[in-house]
Amino acid sequence: MTRPIYAIGDIHGQREMLEAALARVEADGGADARVVFLGDYTDRGPDSRGVLDILVAGKRAGRDWITLKGNHDRMFALFLRDYPANDHRLLVGYHWLHHGLGGIETLASYGVSVAEGDRIYQVHEKARAAVPEEHRDFMESLPTFHQEGDLLFVHAGIRPGIPLDQQTEDDLIWIRQEFLDDPRPHPWLVVHGHTPAPRPEHRGNRVNLDAGAGYGRPLAAAVFEGRDCWLLTDEGRVPLKP
Repeated sequence: MTRPIYAIGDIHGQREMLEAALARVEADGGADARVVFLGDYTDRGPDSRGVLDILVAGKRAGRDWITLKGNHDRMFALFLRDYPANDHRLLVGYHWLHHGLGGIETLASYGVSVAEGDRIYQVHEKARAAVPEEHRDFMESLPTFHQEGDLLFVHAGIRPGIPLDQQTEDDLIWIRQEFLDDPRPHPWLVVHGHTPAPRPEHRGNRVNLDAGAGYGRPLAAAVFEGRDCWLLTDEGRVPLKP
């Protein structure tokens, strides 16, 4: 029998939603369930620090958790380095503290306020003092994909037709249309987040579990047995099919 593997979509600072999703996972698969988190743990939601506290504590306790890197996680990590850096994939004029990206909300969860007129070095200094080193180390150590059997878990997607060992981090955490619009089968069923949809969706060659928690919509959790997929609800499993 194929061992179930669970996946949780983009969390974006929604600690209470994460706790509820983990409760659904445990109800279905027990405390030792293998869970893949698809990245984007921070930004936009009210408690990014609380989300990272849960994930860091779970990893420290030896939970069977795989925590992948999302583009928002990279933006946060880049800002926290000795010299704050900006993600080169952002639009011209954007940076992590732009009101549309959610960095301000993330820092607020650590007790760091960003006021109009503040300069980057001032915010950076306060952020470095407020964010625990364990959180910074966690953000810097995240892998970009997890492949298991016929499943490939990744934050954003893959560049179609490129071998896995030749995929770039930029594509794995940022790609959109080149991946989303390609209906051809991949070597695996690709399980991803990154692009919010009104609800989780199965497109035959990929499963999108970003249901928009960063915008207040429900956080998606799913279970896979081989290529078969079910969403986890408070009432149990609901099949997710193409």
